[in-house]
Amino acid sequence: MAPKWRELADKLAEQIKNGDYTPGQLLPQIRDLVEAGEGSKATVHAAYKALEAEGLVTSSRGVGTMVRAQMPLKRIGINRYDKAKWRDGDEVAFIADRVASGRAYKRGEQTQSVSLIEAPASAAEAHGLPAGAQVYARARLVKEGEQPTHTLTSYYRPEHVEGTRIVDPTPGPAGRGGGFRVLYDAGYEIDHMKERIFARVPTADEIKLLKLPTGEPVVELHRTTYTADGTVVEFAIGVHAASRFAWEYEFKVPDSAKGGEQK
Repeated sequence: MAPKWRELADKLAEQIKNGDYTPGQLLPQIRDLVEAGEGSKATVHAAYKALEAEGLVTSSRGVGTMVRAQMPLKRIGINRYDKAKWRDGDEVAFIADRVASGRAYKRGEQTQSVSLIEAPASAAEAHGLPAGAQVYARARLVKEGEQPTHTLTSYYRPEHVEGTRIVDPTPGPAGRGGGFRVLYDAGYEIDHMKERIFARVPTADEIKLLKLPTGEPVVELHRTTYTADGTVVEFAIGVHAASRFAWEYEFKVPDSAKGGEQK
């Protein structure tokens, strides 16, 4: 037989999924459930902590326990990089995700800092640079309203971006079309990418920066961007709050038996 707190947590979780409690709504105060006969104070508290660990609610002192939004942003994978979006228009990747999700956006929801630093090992390896080489790091924090969704730090060779808008720390994308348009105008048209994603436990700094609830993992993205001749023009590391994104990819299924290199 499941413990009392587990039974209560399952009951409340079912009510949340059925819409009895909606996103942004507060669950009853602990004392109210105790008075309603749902269990002791310790039982209700344990049930609420379980719901928080399972990502259904958030708790904050002085406010209470609130149902979390369960509508993640659609991260549209390959199509978010469509050249027509940023080369011919002004729809950078994070805005393309918002459009695909039917969500509002403001360009100022991306803030950033830019610095010339010694390349981290992963960035040096991606760019084929020796240890100690200098790169520009363009670190962005992206929010939806006041809620952070992810960070993204891009590393560039100085000779590719020196004097361009990419090294301007002004909030928002690097001008019309963003960083990819800047590279395009500088003669570095992006041709293909390699992305690697994995989930992990967040660091203490990431929990604070992304305002993560207890128990939520992050999804880390490594993106390497190439020109047609194989030159790496960007290596980026993104850290995404796991519950705030749904990753979606659509692609042609390869058939290597028919010949031709598959990427």
